[in-house]
Amino acid sequence: MQNTHKGSCHCSRVKFELRAELGAIIECNCSLCSRKGALWHGTDDAHLKILTGEDDLALYQFGTMTAKHYSCRHCGVSTFSRPRIAPTAWVVNVRCLVGVDISSFAIHAFDGKNWEQSAQRFMQNRARDAV
Repeated sequence: MQNTHKGSCHCSRVKFELRAELGAIIECNCSLCSRKGALWHGTDDAHLKILTGEDDLALYQFGTMTAKHYSCRHCGVSTFSRPRIAPTAWVVNVRCLVGVDISSFAIHAFDGKNWEQSAQRFMQNRARDAV
């Protein structure tokens, strides 16, 4: 069953809704995510709706320039990204969701420091699980 989760940046200029059944949460240890402290939940365009503040989002890209990392240009909070592993998908920072108790979820590590090998394993596991 999918729930609608409300989310925002710290100053609430950027507000969004995520329709999802939150299960596992991903923690990436890459140079950016580890500094942000972000915890991610993947979704698609149909399940993420930006309600306000789209013009208040700043875009940051680095490395391959594939991933698109969005944060509020006023308070600096990273709300969501288009990840390098699936650039047409979204990952939402679960820490930005209102009323979500992060301690109640399993947190799975993604070894972003060794991105190429981790992405390959992730995609292999995803293909295996789809069968």
